[in-house]
Amino acid sequence: MFYDRLKTLVIDSQKSFNQVERELRYPRNALANYRLGKEPSAKRLTEIADYFNVTTEYLLGKDDKYSYNKAKLLFEYLKTKLVKLYSKSN
Repeated sequence: MFYDRLKTLVIDSQKSFNQVERELRYPRNALANYRLGKEPSAKRLTEIADYFNVTTEYLLGKDDKYSYNKAKLLFEYLKTKLVKLYSKSN
């Protein structure tokens, strides 16, 4: 299930697996391991979900909801930036 969803997201993004690997700073063919049934680590699962703006549950096949609400994503991103900015000023 994971690889099928990953493949769909890569195709929908109009990128190659190699391009996604480069952008995520993964070793070459790192995503190909999942085609053979290997499960991603929790860290990598989260990174891939964040990259494609989908939930980890979607990637694992536990939820059919394709993506987060874009407004929620924007809020979370801005909140993270604000916390970092506040931390640096103190």
